[in-house]
Amino acid sequence: MTNKIRLLLATAVTSLILISPALADNMLRISYPEDPKTADGQMTSDSYTLPLNVFDRLIESETTSPGQSALVSGLAEKWDVSGDGKTYTFHLRQGVKFHDGAELTADDVVYTFDRMLNPKTKALGTDILTFIEGAQERLDGKAESVSGLKAVDKYTVEIKLGQPYAAFLALLASPQASIYNRAFTEKAGDQFGLTPETTNGTGPFILREYTLNESQMLEANENYFRGRPKLDRLQVRVVADSETLRLLFETDEIDVFDLDYAPTQTPYFYGNDKWKDLVRSGPRVGVYYYNINQAKKPFDDVRVRKAFQMAIDRQTILDKNFYGKGKLEDGVLPRGVACYAPAAPIAYDPAKAKALLAEAGYPDGVDINLQQVSSWSAKWSDMNQIIQAQVAAAGFKANIVTTDEAAFLAARKVGETDAYTQVWSADFNDPDNFFYTFFSESGSKVRAYNNNDPEVFSGVEKARSLTNPEERCKLYQELAARIVDKDAAWVPLFSLDHSYVVQPRVKNFVVPWNGWSDMSYYKVEVE
Repeated sequence: MTNKIRLLLATAVTSLILISPALADNMLRISYPEDPKTADGQMTSDSYTLPLNVFDRLIESETTSPGQSALVSGLAEKWDVSGDGKTYTFHLRQGVKFHDGAELTADDVVYTFDRMLNPKTKALGTDILTFIEGAQERLDGKAESVSGLKAVDKYTVEIKLGQPYAAFLALLASPQASIYNRAFTEKAGDQFGLTPETTNGTGPFILREYTLNESQMLEANENYFRGRPKLDRLQVRVVADSETLRLLFETDEIDVFDLDYAPTQTPYFYGNDKWKDLVRSGPRVGVYYYNINQAKKPFDDVRVRKAFQMAIDRQTILDKNFYGKGKLEDGVLPRGVACYAPAAPIAYDPAKAKALLAEAGYPDGVDINLQQVSSWSAKWSDMNQIIQAQVAAAGFKANIVTTDEAAFLAARKVGETDAYTQVWSADFNDPDNFFYTFFSESGSKVRAYNNNDPEVFSGVEKARSLTNPEERCKLYQELAARIVDKDAAWVPLFSLDHSYVVQPRVKNFVVPWNGWSDMSYYKVEVE
């Protein structure tokens, strides 16, 4: 469907942008920096507000306290896992209705996951299901269905994995695992999720209006199986400019101001007598880090890598670039992720770093490259310039190399980038989301770490299949110590706080545990 056609469909609701506070009554008004383009969680990798509010999942990841979460029952009332960790049996709640009145059945679940793995769908995020037996054959177009998916009866789903994977339940709580109705979705075809008429979930809110690049309006689902939301409506306005967003918030046209969308406004709101007590903050579950490519000299020497770790004043970067709103991280996992435990602090010690460089054969210092991408946010170039100045005291003569994104990604894929800084936010609450991504044998290469440590590779693989939580967490903590201390394979920098400012009328607002700004608004209330 073209943008022109979608705009024509939405002309009747363009006036909703002008809704006044007086008419907002029991409506929560939030913002999003760009149009989500779809409500279909299978077709987006970064816009989850609609999927999290319009649909449900078999299991939900619920925020229990700041930066903490727990897996709770969703569309599946309960589940069983076989002794070998390979067969999951989900028992669905009976009587759950989609927004069009159809009842949820096991066939809908099987259809949803098969749809995602069907190569014709061209779904994103299919890796959440690749552990299912037969998933790869389906993705490769070699099978007409997924052998590991089975509707045992109307309300029972059996999912068989090719091998045990301890993070599988956490993956099923991700927005991409939202469940769809077979008949409705097949009828909607490639238009599914693009308009209110082609969107149908079981979630707490129903998508009623969608004005491209302007707003979406969601309405309370009166028949929601957990109970009707306290809100009557949820309005999502597209506001790209941070100054405009602040103006809308301060004139009471927006109820929730996400400081992730306007970080430069942080000092203003934290220091403002009117707003400072209405700031809601919690850990953003993600870690800023500096990559070190061991395949490139001088970083092939562990002493040089240790020196680089100690030459960076991380607290200064956190204070200068992020207003001090965060916490230094010293391991692989940031606070808030399952199995997190505080690690031994990495000291800022340029004198010791300089001595290590001399010991490694560089008494007069050493040249290194720091890489950045031209199209990325200015915050990355700012951080590179700060680090360039900081590491000079230890003897690192840093040259900042700028490249375009395509060239960077191509070089990283084959393990050939220079050192670079980035952030990784939790997609699902499991250590595997971090350890496997960066330090598995495949991840270490395609992320350009080249930390070729067989013990780390085998440990990361072993941890994926461990079913004993305590044993698994202990292994991850041992791996983190080896990666950061012994191998000095990267420089963990810090995790940030995620802060929101809310209007006084907003109640029961809880900062989501995850690494995104997207959240379910089911439990939020307004007065």
